[in-house]
This record gives sequence, structure tokens and C-alpha cells, in this order.
Amino acid sequence: MADHDGSGFIDDKELQRALSTYSHAFSLRTVRLLMYLFTGSNIYRIGPKEFNLVFYSLQNWRAIFLKFDRDNSGKIDSSELREALLSLGFSVSPFVLDMLVSKYDRTGRRAIEYDNFIECCLTIKGLTEKFKERDTMFNGSATFTYDMFMFSVLPFLIA
Repeated sequence: MADHDGSGFIDDKELQRALSTYSHAFSLRTVRLLMYLFTGSNIYRIGPKEFNLVFYSLQNWRAIFLKFDRDNSGKIDSSELREALLSLGFSVSPFVLDMLVSKYDRTGRRAIEYDNFIECCLTIKGLTEKFKERDTMFNGSATFTYDMFMFSVLPFLIA
């Protein structure tokens, strides 16, 4: 149903429409980050297998969001975000947490909505994976050349 042009693949706009009708409106940036993380490329199209992975991952993230949105406001604040990220296995410093809330807060209330929560989680997950690829000694330290660093970070900035 999501493959409107009958190509056998779902492009970024088709995925955005499909996901937005499911449970929440998703920005094109969030959709492109999802596609990048599930394909490893900036070619914005996925097949049925990747679509299923995206769909089920979003269900899991939705459950986490709802679990930590304790006041049912549709937003999670800084402390709720910290707990949600910890539940996903990501321990970020208070400084990084403040930066994340500042970046993903679209309301000015120091809280983030579901779409932005997904984008935040995708960014943390992707950057952590890129870091771990270079942290060969598993000691929290990695060595990057400038190009390697840019190649690792830019897909998360320009999705």
C-alpha cells in the first residue's frame, strides 16, 4: 500500500506518507534518517524487508516514548529523555542531554515530541555505532581522521 508508484520500493516521500498515517506525522528528515540507518546509504528508497524493520522499530520506540512520557503530555522532558536513552543502552552526559533537548525541542518548553524523539534516538544510535566502529579497544576512545569524522557525522546532519 505504501508503494504508490508500483516500483517495488518505497521512497522517502512514500514512507513519510505511510508512517504519518499510521500514528503520527513524521518529518522528511526523520524519515531519511530512518532510511539511512536501515540501509547504510543515502539512497532514499527501501524494500519490503527494510520497511518491516522500520515499522517494527518505530513500534518499539513508540512504546518507550509512551513509557517515559509519564504525564501523558505527548512530550518528554530532559529527565524522561535521559531515562529513555538509558533504557535503550545510551548513557549521555548532562551536557550532551542539554544539547539534545535544545536541538530537538520545537515548543520552547524544554521537552521533545515523538517525531523529534525518534530523530534524537536515531542520531544517538547512529553516531554511537560509528564511534564504536573506531573504538577498537572498547575504552571509550577512538581515533578519526578528519575525513573519517566528517563521513561519520555528516549523514546525521544532512539527512
